[in-house]
Amino acid sequence: MSIIDAAKPVRDGEELDLHRIDNYLKDAIPGLTGEITINQFPSGHSNLTYLITAGDREFVLRRPPFGRKVRTAHDMGREYRVLKALRPHFPYCPEAFAYTEDESIIGCPFYVMERLKGIIPRKELPKGMTLSKEEARILCERLIDVFVELHHVDYRETALTELGRPEGYVGRQVEGWSKRYRGARTPDAPDYEEVMTWLQERMPGTSPAPAVIHNDYRLDNVVLALEDPLRIIGVLDWEMATIGDPLMDLGGALAYWINSDDPQEMQAIRLIPTHLDGMMTRGEVISDYCAKMGLSEGNMDFYYTFGLFRLAVIAQQIYYRFYHGQTKDKRFGMLIFAVHVLEKKAQQVMRTGEI
Repeated sequence: MSIIDAAKPVRDGEELDLHRIDNYLKDAIPGLTGEITINQFPSGHSNLTYLITAGDREFVLRRPPFGRKVRTAHDMGREYRVLKALRPHFPYCPEAFAYTEDESIIGCPFYVMERLKGIIPRKELPKGMTLSKEEARILCERLIDVFVELHHVDYRETALTELGRPEGYVGRQVEGWSKRYRGARTPDAPDYEEVMTWLQERMPGTSPAPAVIHNDYRLDNVVLALEDPLRIIGVLDWEMATIGDPLMDLGGALAYWINSDDPQEMQAIRLIPTHLDGMMTRGEVISDYCAKMGLSEGNMDFYYTFGLFRLAVIAQQIYYRFYHGQTKDKRFGMLIFAVHVLEKKAQQVMRTGEI
C-alpha cells in the first residue's frame, strides 16, 4: 500500500466540468498535452482539493467549498498570490501555475499548483511508516526549524507588504474571529462569551517582530520526502497567510498539538500524530521555538487560548454548513463535539495558565 495520499473518485455534488477544465488548463499552462482526468483528495475540511492528471504531469486544483458561508476565508486569488510572491524566499511553497476568476468554468474562482509528491502525516502515520522515539523528536525539531525559517523571511523584501498590517493585528484577530463565531453559532453550540471576553481583556500589544505567518501550520500541512521522511519538502494550505504576530501563528499551531497525556476527549479530536512516543509536548515546542526566534515565552497562555478559540470558530463555520444542509460530507457533523471540547480546554488554560 502506498504511503502517499491517494486521490479518490470525486464526491457526489462536488464534481468539476471535465471539458471546461481541459480547455482552461491547456490554454493557461504552456505545453500541456494529454487526456485530463480529475480525482479528489478526501482529506481536509475547508477548501476542496482535486488531483488533475494530464499525460505524465500531475497538478492540484484548489477551489472554495460548496455552500461556503465566509467568502473572505476562501479567497483563491489571495492564496495564489501568496504562493507566487513567497516561493522565491521560502522554497517550501508549491509552484503555482494558474488562477482564474472566470466562474463560467466551475462556478467559482480557483487556482492550480504543482503536486508535491511525498508523505503527509495525518491523524495516524500512513501504513508502512513508523517513527522511532528519536525520529519523532527529530521530526518535531525540523517542523519548528521550517516554521522559524518562514518567520525569518523579511516580508518587506517580498511582494507581500500589502498582505496585512502588523499594527493592531492581535486586536483585529480577536474582534474578527469573535464576530465570525457569533455569526456561525448554531443552537447546539456553546456561546464562548467567557472566552471571547478573556481574550479581549488580555491582548498583548503589537509584536516587535512581525512576520509572514502561515496561520494553519501543522504536521498534516507539510509534505515529507519519500526517501527521507524526516525531511520536509513542502508546506501546503496558505489560504490564511498574512503579515502579523508570529506568536499568534505558534498559538494556532499549538491548538492542533495533542500531547500523549491529554485527556481522552482531547485525543478524540486529534488530527495529527503528536501523541507518538518521542514527540515534543506543547511546552517543549514553545521553548524550542522561542529560543530559536529569540522571543519571550510570556503571554503564551493568551496565544494558546486564542489558537483554541480560532480552531473552534473554524470547526463551527464548517459545522454550520453541515447543520444547514449546505454540504453532504458526514465528517462535518461531528465537529460540534470538537467545538465543545475546545471551549472546555480554553477555559482550563484561562483558569490555570497551564499549556
